[in-house]
Amino acid sequence: MSGHSKWHNIQGRKNAQDAKRGKIFQKLSKEIYMAARNGDIDPTNNPALRLVMDKARSANMPKDNIQRAIKKAQGGDGESYDEVTYEGYGPGGVAVFVETLTDNKNRTATSVRLNFSRNGGTLGEPGSVAYMFDRKGYLVIDRSTTDVEEDDLLLEIMDAGAEDLQTSDDAFEIYTGAKEFTDVRDALESAGYELANSELTMIPQNKMAVPEEKQEQFERMIDALEDNDDVQNVYTAAEDEDDE
Repeated sequence: MSGHSKWHNIQGRKNAQDAKRGKIFQKLSKEIYMAARNGDIDPTNNPALRLVMDKARSANMPKDNIQRAIKKAQGGDGESYDEVTYEGYGPGGVAVFVETLTDNKNRTATSVRLNFSRNGGTLGEPGSVAYMFDRKGYLVIDRSTTDVEEDDLLLEIMDAGAEDLQTSDDAFEIYTGAKEFTDVRDALESAGYELANSELTMIPQNKMAVPEEKQEQFERMIDALEDNDDVQNVYTAAEDEDDE
């Protein structure tokens, strides 16, 4: 899997979202709550909970917030959320895949549709763009935390079941199949590597450039979706600047 540094773009988005940190923590709390509510509150016995806790730590979410969400699930207060996905196209025809957690499907469907239509996008039917993305495991090792050589790390991750390693000046980025993600993550942690990021994500099979005259509108649409309280993740097939 070739290309630029996904980690570079993630870092850029994280920096841009500092002002939205409270909203990000709120969304993560919802994910933690549902994972703990639907399984064991011990992450060692609940892979879904461990995954979202790893995601929360990568976002620098305070431990108190994480524990509060787990205790809320323990209390069984009756809240429940449905996982609903939405698919469509942004300005310039770029595929967009949206994951939500909602306690009101009608509200969420209406708001997501407006997020698309008000910003030059079009909401499509289920399955209209999902086939353009692959579910992958994605892990990052900050190179400042290890002195391992690229070739040695490549051998380690391939033995563990990974698919690809991309190396940049500041990070090793590792891609896995969805089923192999847990095995690769556990192998890296057992070997003593510190993971700067570990998550299941959606990777576009092919990217396309957003026309220059549509870029501002496209960014407004993505920002509107990410600001939506019911939206957990937004994935696009937009070509990044480093791809050009």
